[in-house]
Amino acid sequence: MVTTTEIHDLIAAALPDAQIEVLDPMQDGAHFQALVASQKFVGLPLVKQHKLVMEPLKPVLKERLHALQLKTITPADLNDKRR
Repeated sequence: MVTTTEIHDLIAAALPDAQIEVLDPMQDGAHFQALVASQKFVGLPLVKQHKLVMEPLKPVLKERLHALQLKTITPADLNDKRR
């Protein structure tokens, strides 16, 4: 089993500038949702954005993480969403 904190910390280590929100909506420790906003995503296609997030999660994905619904955006997009 993995925790939201562990997922958050792994992503934060790879993308220190990121704003990250990780949820466990089913509260089962296996199905997670993550919203990651990073300046590093600017100009990158969605596939490359997701790769930046998923790469540090590989060890956890292999062993303990069943599913992760991922949304990546830039900080500007995040600010637009909050308005």
